[in-house]
Formats: sequence, C-alpha cells, structure tokens
Amino acid sequence: MKKYILVVLGMLLVMSCNETEARRPISYSTGTYKKATVERNVKLVATEEKIIDSIMKSTPEKEYLISKKGFWYTYEQRNNQDTLSPKRGDMAYFEYELNDIYGNVIYTALELRPQEYLVDKQEIMTGLRHGIKLMRKNEKVTFLFPSHVGYGYLGDKNRIGPNVPLKCTVTLTDFKPVKSTAPVLQNLE
Repeated sequence: MKKYILVVLGMLLVMSCNETEARRPISYSTGTYKKATVERNVKLVATEEKIIDSIMKSTPEKEYLISKKGFWYTYEQRNNQDTLSPKRGDMAYFEYELNDIYGNVIYTALELRPQEYLVDKQEIMTGLRHGIKLMRKNEKVTFLFPSHVGYGYLGDKNRIGPNVPLKCTVTLTDFKPVKSTAPVLQNLE
C-alpha cells in the first residue's frame, strides 16, 4: 500500500513540474473605442462652439471674452475700482442663475440661494470654479459654458441632462481670505 501511495505522489510531482503555458487573451483592445470616443467628443465640442458663436453674434452689443479654460463670458456689471479677485483658499460669496444655452431657466437664483465657496478647495462645476476667479467684488458676469466645463456627459442627475451647454449669470457679492486654523509652528532655537 505504501508503494502505491509513493508511486501516485511521484506521478503527481512529475506532472506538476511541467511548465504551464500562459493562456491567450480571449479579446484584446484595438484602440477603436478610444478613437471613436475622441471623434465623438471633437464633434460635440465643435457643435457646441457653433451654437455659442451664434448666440454671441446675436448680441453684438455685448463684448464676449474667451477664457483660457474654454468658456466665454461677458460683463453685465463691471467693477473697475477694485483690482483683487478671489484666489485659492478665499471664501467667495456669490449668487447665480443657471440656464440652458438658449436662456431657458434651469435653476433660478432663488432655488440656488446665495452660495459660499472655498475657492479651489470645494467641488463645484468646473467652469464656475474658474469663472469666479476672473471676477471682482460686486461684478455680475454671464458665462457661456460648453458642456465639458459644465456638467459634462453625466449632467447633474436632476434637471441638467448629459452634454448640455449652459448659460450662467453670476454675481460675486464678496470674498475674503480664510484664516488658517492650523497651529502656528514657532522656531524653537
């Protein structure tokens, strides 16, 4: 009986020592999905920019500026007295109304209520994050946001659908530096 067990164990040992061959992948990526997605997004951005361009041309009395972040804006009320704008870590106080690109109200200023935003340290819509940093105290600015700096391909999962370009009118009422609550380290020499 012992010989039989030793023979079986020996055979198992010999069979387990064989090199195993790596399995071939069942499928592999050719990159076509990425290419198709990029092409679709390029077309989407081009379409949205044409719409935004036609809206800007329909209001020649307004001067629209383009930001480095890919959106357009015009001043409704400008503050030429102050030179400071909110920066990272400041607390910004603002009110805004959100419309679709054609001006149909999505959220009223009353629904959105006055906002407090810790600049670059809280999550808000990308375009609004960058737009607030372009403003000065008591300015009112209308932003035209392509969907990729708005709520993107997901929307807000409420009233804003996927890939919706937005028109956002913002009034920056105030901003203040926030005092750090971190303990101050002193030189102990």
